[in-house]
Amino acid sequence: MEGFVNKNLEKFAYDDKIVRYFVLATVLWGIVGMLAGLLAALQLALPELNFGLPWLTFGRLRPLHTNAVIFAFAGNTIFAGVYYSTQRLCKARMFSDALSKFHFWGWQLIIVAAAITLLSGITVSKEYAELEWPIDIAIAVVWVAFGVNFFGTLIRRREQHIYVALWFYIATIITVALLHIVNSLAIPVSLFKSYSVFAGVQDGLVQWWYGHNAVAFFLTTPFLGLMYYFMPKAAERPVYSYRLSIIHFWSLIFLYIWAGPHHLLNTSLPEWAQTVGMLFSVMLIAPSWGGMINGLLTLRGAWDKLRTDAVLKFLVVGITFYGMATFEGPMMSIRSINALSHYTDYTIGHVHGGALGWNGFIAFGMIYYLMPRLWKVPMYSSRLMMVHFWTATIGIVLYITSMWTAGVTQGLMWREFNEQGMLQYPDFIETVIKLKPFYWVRALGGALYLFGTLIAAYNMVKTIAAARAKGADLSDTPASAVRFSVVDATKAQSTWHQRLEGRPVMFSVLTLVAVTIGGMVEIVPMLAIASNIPTIKSVKPYTPLELEGRDIYIREGCYTCHSQMVRPFRDEVIRYGEYSKSGEFVYDHPFQFGSKRTGPDLHRVGGKYPHLWHYRHMLDPTTISAGSIMPPYPWLFTGELDTSTTVKKLEVMKRLGVPYSEEEIRHGRALVEAQATKIVDELIAQGLRREEGLEKKEIIALIAYLQRLGSDIKGEVK
Repeated sequence: MEGFVNKNLEKFAYDDKIVRYFVLATVLWGIVGMLAGLLAALQLALPELNFGLPWLTFGRLRPLHTNAVIFAFAGNTIFAGVYYSTQRLCKARMFSDALSKFHFWGWQLIIVAAAITLLSGITVSKEYAELEWPIDIAIAVVWVAFGVNFFGTLIRRREQHIYVALWFYIATIITVALLHIVNSLAIPVSLFKSYSVFAGVQDGLVQWWYGHNAVAFFLTTPFLGLMYYFMPKAAERPVYSYRLSIIHFWSLIFLYIWAGPHHLLNTSLPEWAQTVGMLFSVMLIAPSWGGMINGLLTLRGAWDKLRTDAVLKFLVVGITFYGMATFEGPMMSIRSINALSHYTDYTIGHVHGGALGWNGFIAFGMIYYLMPRLWKVPMYSSRLMMVHFWTATIGIVLYITSMWTAGVTQGLMWREFNEQGMLQYPDFIETVIKLKPFYWVRALGGALYLFGTLIAAYNMVKTIAAARAKGADLSDTPASAVRFSVVDATKAQSTWHQRLEGRPVMFSVLTLVAVTIGGMVEIVPMLAIASNIPTIKSVKPYTPLELEGRDIYIREGCYTCHSQMVRPFRDEVIRYGEYSKSGEFVYDHPFQFGSKRTGPDLHRVGGKYPHLWHYRHMLDPTTISAGSIMPPYPWLFTGELDTSTTVKKLEVMKRLGVPYSEEEIRHGRALVEAQATKIVDELIAQGLRREEGLEKKEIIALIAYLQRLGSDIKGEVK
């Protein structure tokens, strides 16, 4: 018998080197992303910290911060956890070491390219999808390599049972690929410029189908997979309920994909789409809290360990933040609540509760669990781990409570009327000034969270140094000898789901079906039925100069602080003008509805002020609005407008259905010069001193665009 066992046992080793790489990258990019976030937070409290430099303005820094925290910090966390746990759950080394290395270095190069391009103003302006088309292609290639590596490992696994964590990894890999490809569809103008194939409300629906589900399938499902693996490991207890895991997984991935439209409630998106998004968002509470309960009750019998184990503290608080965020999100998806919270800082608090509370705490809990196992020595200081935990906890609580308070304050001030029926705070700047103390508290909370991350980095460096001093063996970790056999999923199974777990291809196909249904039901009607977007006769395409100005608006990140969507509320109509209609956005590639009002809505700003007002406002906002936290843009007054791609831009827009004539396209640059000259003449008439070459400056194009916004809603809706 002994000889028979030895003959049928196979020895192999796990690739932990790649896991070490991803762990180190996680902390490095976490510090970078949080530093960018801290600077952006301080810029809202102290605008002088924009430094008068184009690459450090809030409008460019904020997309860098979000991309760094989501795709660099959280992304590397996911990959570290997936590579570590998948090998052990499948009892197999990763399918290809070469693909593992390609994945790691490819992803880091994408992050560097994202940082360079975003700070340079190269962006498509879609939240969480700002990167231009060459980087989008690179992301798809690297993600496919990751997928091949994962599914290759899954297919040649030695463990018949596919554990619950792997279910969530499967859903993540499939759905993120689908979301990224559809939302990134664009026609290139040049190497660094493209236009979305979708326009207006269609583009908005596709973007938030992607944006919300990027949160769902990049920041939720993979972290749930990590929770299902690392929580039982750290607690040394089995998952509380296998049946609850099944219900949690299938209901979550089916329902989540429908919820995207709740980001566009009370806008010009068709009512049916808004209602679908709201209903499915509310239903999401059940599976989300089912997962939270399953995670927390895994601790049953291990509560004493929780008091002293920093790993468990991080994991438990992370899961608690998950529960809080997944209750708060559905509540914010109810129309009446959304009417108050949307476009305010409340959403910022909600997002950071998820990103730093849920994702961040799970990440650090996982890292502290992995460090001794990857470097073969105990953590340098358990006390520093506890200091990190409490510092980060206090920091995130300060952060989210300050933003909750700021958001409610904003929403109530915007809609408050006096006894005469007039707006109590008609000037938007009044709310901005009121919120500055909250911005300082937010910055303090962010600084504490960052300080905790620096403590973690120091602890890790000292741990790695101890491993080197000890001469720890960091070669591939040998797996326990296992009996090798070709699994037969049709045998020795007791339930339909256990049989399904033995068939990863079928499992993946059913996952794809589950996440595709909701997207098709929402998006296909919007793209296929023209009546969803009523036409307005007076809405015309942007002139060539206005189109160039729009691209400058996007480049400078103006969409990060200003919305272009007047909602049908009494206070907004009084403050901004006629509410926005879906037909007004049919030529907007991409849409510019915005998601946060640090400044006022701009959809009806066209013609509201003279050219000279905009000229002085962009040169020094405080001369126009005392107390403004908007930075100045002096480079727009010295930089010449590049019209080398104007004709190409018009040609691409025509391919997208914008009705430019061949003559307009052919004479595009001449039309730019003619309109610019007219605007300069009007500026001179309004009192500006004539300057040589002013008509060629970028500021003129931006003024042309701003003066066009909302100015052609004078026709009849068909």
